[in-house]
Amino acid sequence: MSQLKVGIVGAGYWGPNLIRNFSACPLTEVVAVCDSSPERLETIGRTFSHLALVNSIDQLLELPIQAVAVATPVSTHYQLASRCLEAGLHVLVEKPLAATTYDARSLVELAEQRQRVLMVDHTYLFNNAVSRIKELVEYGELGDLYYIDSIRINLGLFQRDVNVVWDLAPHDLSIVDYILGCDARSISAWGCAHADRDIEDVAYVNVDYNEQMLANFHVNWLSPVKIRQMIFAGSRKSLIFNELNTAEPIKVYDRGIELGEGIEDRRRLMVGYRTGEVRSPHIEVGEPLQAVVSHFAECIRDGKTPLSDGRLGLRVVSQLEAATRSIRAQGGRIVLSNGAFNHGAAGSRANGSGERNQDQLGRPTGEKRVHALLR
Repeated sequence: MSQLKVGIVGAGYWGPNLIRNFSACPLTEVVAVCDSSPERLETIGRTFSHLALVNSIDQLLELPIQAVAVATPVSTHYQLASRCLEAGLHVLVEKPLAATTYDARSLVELAEQRQRVLMVDHTYLFNNAVSRIKELVEYGELGDLYYIDSIRINLGLFQRDVNVVWDLAPHDLSIVDYILGCDARSISAWGCAHADRDIEDVAYVNVDYNEQMLANFHVNWLSPVKIRQMIFAGSRKSLIFNELNTAEPIKVYDRGIELGEGIEDRRRLMVGYRTGEVRSPHIEVGEPLQAVVSHFAECIRDGKTPLSDGRLGLRVVSQLEAATRSIRAQGGRIVLSNGAFNHGAAGSRANGSGERNQDQLGRPTGEKRVHALLR
């Protein structure tokens, strides 16, 4: 296959990174960039003078492209991605896939109908450290997982159209989905808003995966320090993934508890403590986003299902939507209807709703929410 001709939609925060990586990938060629801002297009044009610069999706779809990468606000993802899929293009969408479960499911079904690749840019799934964690879990290095504890906090960047859960939690939810390979059963969340009373900037999310596996996620825009850490605690060993420690992002601890084997010992809670060595597996250096764009092109070329396909994106959106519902219900636990979007299941309605009339903040959605560029 000759180089895949790609158009980039959105040249704001993430768009330039996509332009750079698609341009560097030997399997792809960036043909055009679409954005409503003349200033942004002018900036892109100074560095990439050979690109077609357009300010509407209609203009972009008239160009000879085979795929698009969408890096725009979440509220526009459905309208843009569906337009491109209907035009016969393969689509890579920045996380999260859409603003509602209904929209996300509709995109998955449309991509399957048109036989186009739909992939979500859950970049952490292409991080070599995360891949190593998955290997260690699958090979039984940690034993049975007891819990996962994640902290993703920093000072800003505040978003105007999504709360902190929709902004930060997709990273951790997608990592856990990928590593566990099983469906979440229920979710409970608490959050509060300080800068804008309608947008939570601090939240705690608890996800139940089975009788003995819980995951907790702390996401926060108000922290004076930046922390990116996940703990995977198992029956044999535990692992800490510290993203900010670039030299040794993973540490495996041979520390934990040992329960008595007899019934009487367990009844009396006879617990022993094990303290062993700490080791740091070697992690190859690599740029995850370059792996994302290469994988996207390879899936189109070879007819493969992406690692972060639309179904994974749908599962993440369903959890984000449920978390927001739980926050509105002051932490009420939401049971997830996994039959509609589980690992490998056929798509159908989830949560019994079937409506696409509100976004994650409970506000109306539709064409009026889309910027003039995107209509």
